[in-house]
Amino acid sequence: MKKKQWIGIVVAGVVFIAVCATGIFSNVVQSKLTEKTKTTESKTDMLKNIWSSSEEDITLPTEEFVGVLNIVGTIQASSSDNISLTGSDDGQYNHNLYMQYIDELEKSKDNKAILLYVNSPGGTVYESDELYLKLMEYKKKTKRPVYAYFASQACSGAYYISMAADKIYANRNTWTGSIGVIVSLTNYKKLYDKLGIKEIDITSGKNKSMGSGGLDLTDEQYDILQSLVDEAYDQFSGIVSEGRGIDIATVKKIADGRIYSAKQAKQKKLVDEIGTEDELKTLIETENKLSKDVVYDTAKSSKLDFFSGLMGSVQKIMPKSDSELAVDIVENKGKGVLMYYAD
Repeated sequence: MKKKQWIGIVVAGVVFIAVCATGIFSNVVQSKLTEKTKTTESKTDMLKNIWSSSEEDITLPTEEFVGVLNIVGTIQASSSDNISLTGSDDGQYNHNLYMQYIDELEKSKDNKAILLYVNSPGGTVYESDELYLKLMEYKKKTKRPVYAYFASQACSGAYYISMAADKIYANRNTWTGSIGVIVSLTNYKKLYDKLGIKEIDITSGKNKSMGSGGLDLTDEQYDILQSLVDEAYDQFSGIVSEGRGIDIATVKKIADGRIYSAKQAKQKKLVDEIGTEDELKTLIETENKLSKDVVYDTAKSSKLDFFSGLMGSVQKIMPKSDSELAVDIVENKGKGVLMYYAD
């Protein structure tokens, strides 16, 4: 065989080996990249599942303790998808967390009572009543007491929730009461008319678009909404009558929506004592034969505390434009939802 032929065979072999090696290397790299991508995707999916889960990761003390609920800020529905509302360490009202926390307290043999720390103007009818009923269920199942401490304000829905308390202490500067119901709507029909805009709603009935901002309320629609307010008001009055041991006629005389000072509230029997939070804690420890070193465990979740706090902090420092502020007013003050709320 000629020398040139041998050289050709050797070159072909080298090329073949190089092609095979390249293919093998490519497959290994692709496999690693695929594995890494899958790992990244699985981590992303895991984070998504954590964000979207409505279950809070609650850990309770393993010694005698009093569970604390911070009824702070507006009482409203919360969602684990909205981390700015449900950051577990920002001290704001967290409905989902509190409902689950009470469930855990019911199971705990170390829990001895619940303390409601209240500093709220109130909120939605539904959530106020749901938490009130949950607290009453806790008392019935465990035979343990509930106490409430009123800080700066304990109005409307916040007062409603506090009707589950066996004892209520109010700071001497507390504003409380505002026993009543409100539905706020925003009407911008005149603005529409000025701008040449007309709202058109295709509905299945004459009252389906009731309360829409571009339309005036009819007398019938006004009466419909008033009937809903009256029914919620009767429910609120009944809760106060039962919780404070005041006859319903007397309750309705003082429950005209006004706010009372701590002194006035005590005179009306809406609170038991005017005092400090420490004084109430001393009472709790005495009545339940607890040590002065007893743990006061605040309802909290360990789920993504860092990220929740970070995102909540970012949102707080971001400035709002005039249009965003206007939207906030419309959404929060004129959304047509039944509210136990003090403006």
